[in-house]
Amino acid sequence: MERSLMEIIVNDTSGGGESILASMKFAVLPIAKVFTVCFLGFLMASKYVNILPANGRKLLNGLVFSVLLPCLIFSQLGRAITIQKMIEWWFIPFNVILATISGSLVGLLVALIVRPPYPYFKFTIIHIGIGNIGNIPLVLIAALCRDKSNPFGDPHKCSQDGNAYISFGQWVGAIILYTYVFQMLAPPPGETYGGSEEEKLPTRAPLINTAPEQQPLLTREEPETSPLGSSKKAKLIGQLHYLIDKLKIKQILQPPIVASILAIVIGTIPSLKHLILTDDAPLFFFTDSCLILGEAMIPCILLALGGNLVDGPGAGSKRLGLRTTAAIIFGRLVLVPPAGLGIVTVADKLGFIPKGDKMFKFVLLLQHSMPTSVLSGAVASLRGCGKEAASILFWVHIFAVLSMSGWIVLFLRMLF
Repeated sequence: MERSLMEIIVNDTSGGGESILASMKFAVLPIAKVFTVCFLGFLMASKYVNILPANGRKLLNGLVFSVLLPCLIFSQLGRAITIQKMIEWWFIPFNVILATISGSLVGLLVALIVRPPYPYFKFTIIHIGIGNIGNIPLVLIAALCRDKSNPFGDPHKCSQDGNAYISFGQWVGAIILYTYVFQMLAPPPGETYGGSEEEKLPTRAPLINTAPEQQPLLTREEPETSPLGSSKKAKLIGQLHYLIDKLKIKQILQPPIVASILAIVIGTIPSLKHLILTDDAPLFFFTDSCLILGEAMIPCILLALGGNLVDGPGAGSKRLGLRTTAAIIFGRLVLVPPAGLGIVTVADKLGFIPKGDKMFKFVLLLQHSMPTSVLSGAVASLRGCGKEAASILFWVHIFAVLSMSGWIVLFLRMLF
């Protein structure tokens, strides 16, 4: 890094007060902006205003995830990336993998010390190890770059580079989420997270005494034994379906990931880039429309996040207990970032990071210091521990307002 941690401590205690205040300004103001919009979402979802109810928040989340975020990723990443930059940026997705490994090791250590209630041992590891590498960093970069006096220079270049770096690592995060996280959050064999054994249901439930609206429209028939000719084709199709289901390809290919892939493919092929993404391109109206929609992503996701906090931690806190909840918050927000700081520092010493690109390093550091990923809550819901995950996400995001401010101050002091 440009400055070591010891240099910061020594120099700043000997008369660098003005620069410390400047760093605090650029660190705290983005958090304050984020908190303000979240608070508005909280008010809109409260029973006193009630113009953003649960159904409305669900629709807003779907709009952000399916339309606004993919548009932002496609327009910003596609315009910034080239083949040369793709080679230079290789450490961004690798840093996401390292962040998952280091965070999981910290989570394992915390879980061994705290000993969470059964069966939340792996749950504790995951919610310490998996950080939000997409939505919140995008929000923070947008809020930071909006200030014309920001330390990274030109607001437009600051925003475009920051969004491109963050988007370039999201596809790896999605693969990790729907493979590693999905497997780790599996309940114990034959049980659920509530502790009870699963009911042994028959393979084909009888339809007697079933209401018409509850009956399936199509009943699954047992495959008939076919002659030798068509059996090979049927086996091949069956194996392909099994492979797709086993690798969770449908879950991995979410709209933001598809947008990232399209942006990388089109952005690295000059003929396609000049056709769609450049300012004088014949089809630039499409990219410009994505830019307009992408600008709406930040306020919409903050309103939805603030609205989700109105429900509070819920019943999941009782199952986890205060000790486990506090340990996850402390591990994710306090213990994981120093490990990430060490990883980025070593990578910089080894020459893995482009020289002079401070936004690149800043994004790498942010990937290690964010609260628990919101999408881990979606995977937890699929595995039957959604209420517990919602409780953790509530408390982690509350305390992250303080922790993120402190870490951003430190990162800016090291970079500038």
